[in-house]
Amino acid sequence: MKKIISHISTSTDDYRANLAYHSELENKLKSLSESILLGGGKELVEKHHKRNKLTARERIDLLIDPGSQFMELSHFAGNDVYDFNCPSAGIVSGIAKVHNRLCMLVANDATVKGGTYVPLTAKKHLRAQEIALENRLPCIYLVDSGGAFLPMQSEVFPDKEHFGRIFYNQARMSSKGIPQIAVVMGSCTAGGAYVPAMADETVIVKNTGTIFLGGPALVKAATGEEVTAEELGGAKVHTSESGVADHLAENDEDALEITRDIVKNLNTAQCSNVASFQPAEPLFDPQELYGIIPQNTTKTPLEIREVIARLVDRSEIHEFKKNFGSSIVCAFAAIKGIQVGIIANNGILFSESAQKAAHFIELCSQRKIPLLFLHNISGFMVGKKYESNGIARHGAKMVMAVSCSEVPKISLVIGGSFGAGNYGMCGRAYSPQFMYMCPHSKISVMGGPQAAEVLTTVKQQQLARKKAKEMNAEEIKTFQKPILEKYELESNSLYSSARLWDDGIIYLSDLRSRLALSFAVTLNKPIPESHFGVFRM
Repeated sequence: MKKIISHISTSTDDYRANLAYHSELENKLKSLSESILLGGGKELVEKHHKRNKLTARERIDLLIDPGSQFMELSHFAGNDVYDFNCPSAGIVSGIAKVHNRLCMLVANDATVKGGTYVPLTAKKHLRAQEIALENRLPCIYLVDSGGAFLPMQSEVFPDKEHFGRIFYNQARMSSKGIPQIAVVMGSCTAGGAYVPAMADETVIVKNTGTIFLGGPALVKAATGEEVTAEELGGAKVHTSESGVADHLAENDEDALEITRDIVKNLNTAQCSNVASFQPAEPLFDPQELYGIIPQNTTKTPLEIREVIARLVDRSEIHEFKKNFGSSIVCAFAAIKGIQVGIIANNGILFSESAQKAAHFIELCSQRKIPLLFLHNISGFMVGKKYESNGIARHGAKMVMAVSCSEVPKISLVIGGSFGAGNYGMCGRAYSPQFMYMCPHSKISVMGGPQAAEVLTTVKQQQLARKKAKEMNAEEIKTFQKPILEKYELESNSLYSSARLWDDGIIYLSDLRSRLALSFAVTLNKPIPESHFGVFRM
């Protein structure tokens, strides 16, 4: 395969300015991340420790294989969404190896609202289960939860994708032979009691783990009976009398060791070596991405091959239809030995670009090669000429191919992802196995300046119909200011990730390792045949 030739100079003013910009942006996110790692804060963590309980992340560290990377998902979920602090949406989820088996881990953080479920907690838990189901990953639930957050019950309890769906998913996954393991390390109250009750195997910690549908206060109110939490639903009750739990643990550490033994005896296949080729490092340093990627990818063009050269093994690609539809790059490559097909924007999407991408997706689907979508797209080309030439028809081919292809798909927004371009490039609505943002990435229906211009035109037309005076330049500026501010806020990566529109923000230096691990997860199951709908020819 041909090696990509890089034309980047690391000594230019633009390179240094980009480097400074991206480094500062990441440092801000890392500072925010440090506060997120404290959960509900130092005082609550100390109180947690005094009760002989480990924090959610301490539990995960002890559970996973020594040296195993924990691929955390949606770390910034819940940031500035509610009028109260909700770091990581009160739950830690991610993928790691336990006894060399990739597992989905979901750990309640009881230092955040007592581990109760606000709307984003439920959404994050369900997303973790969706990933586990798609990729046949055993689920391990480290439970320490007060159930639904009662002040927001109408947003957590009644709907299809609310709290109850968690237990439905457990039942469905168990029926498909995807192991469900619960470790009760704190409270399991009300609906939360069904997490251990629905699990294939359940561990409970003595003196700290409790399971009950109604706590002592509710029991007294309903029946008049006075009972302690331990008497009502403690470890002894559930391992010796009720049979709700299967294993009694002395403390958190013992519970996690028992859990590792459970995983060891699952009788499921070890994680296979998914590498298609001998892994090799890129010829160009991935750290150079900090200087290559412009500060504003919507205003400054980004040569996407320079990015690819720093992600793929040996910086080698086998490019498909290089001279046709050149505003999109389609190429075969490998990332840490895993063969992938890459679809990457190198400009706006034209009819030729869409046809080329659809053809390439068909090839990868037939050959069962996973797809990586690198988004930097303002959308499909508009205008009379392009509409009459069938841009909608050709765009629909690409969307059809993306929608029906059964190969694993990972989307990474490396610049902007706007409008129908987001759809054609396998945005969140098209169910990529994973979707990630970079710190500088933008995502919205269109760019802020474009939205401001469209809304200004609409406003001027309204004024004209009313025979009122149209806005002058200064009035237009005043009118557009809040629109631009709104789009700037709502399109940034942190806003997106806080609301679980993606699976996390990935630092530029981590892109290659995260992509490799994500593809390894998706290849944990056989790839089915793809069957496409009717392409409008």
